[in-house]
Amino acid sequence: MPVSTPQPLPGRFHEFSVATGDIRACVEFYERLGFTQAATGDALRHPYGVLSDGRLYIGVHQRRMPSPTLTFVRAGLRDALTQFAAAGIELTASHLGEEEFNELAFSDPFGQALAVLEARTYSPVARARGEVPLCGEFAHLSLPAADFAAAQAFWERLGFVALEEVQQPYRHQPLVSDALDLAFHAPATLAQPLLVFTSPDMAARLARLRELGLALSPPPRALAHAANALLYAPDGTALLLLQSED
Repeated sequence: MPVSTPQPLPGRFHEFSVATGDIRACVEFYERLGFTQAATGDALRHPYGVLSDGRLYIGVHQRRMPSPTLTFVRAGLRDALTQFAAAGIELTASHLGEEEFNELAFSDPFGQALAVLEARTYSPVARARGEVPLCGEFAHLSLPAADFAAAQAFWERLGFVALEEVQQPYRHQPLVSDALDLAFHAPATLAQPLLVFTSPDMAARLARLRELGLALSPPPRALAHAANALLYAPDGTALLLLQSED
């Protein structure tokens, strides 16, 4: 039976938002991997760029902010405040007014920042079907959590659907939604979020990345494998590249 994945309480997933002091370096990094730049609007006042592989959108922001932030979009934010309160969500910031770009902010039990915007800040990119970046196909975002049960309880209140815990290729608790799949991993695996990409030919992809001069790091010990690696973006974002069976 297929898993029902309703839209989460924060709305539709918008982007994985990161802070950077050098947008150009981040843009060039993701373009070398095969990501496409999205056209951004003028809702945000700071320098801002967006890169996408067609599934994942990464927003690079030249400003001080919690980084990374998981950003969602939901229309009618002021009318949704009672729903957030009913779900027990304690807001850390609330900008709701007639003359400003409306935004809410809060965090999960382990400090992961989330933001909800009233409208999109970029236009979707056009990508050919099957066009996969050099780092492989985006699988999910994995977040460090010392207590899987506590993390699951929080994210389920937001509308994510938890699946059974998985032991391979690393111990993690998967969750799904309409547009973003999540997982929790133990901080001992890596104490930061991971953008997880997979491919059945990852070894060849890693060789190509090395040819392009991109520095690869060994994966966490639990993922030791010749065809697995970590790749760090200029802003410090960790991309976990994994060999998949198919």
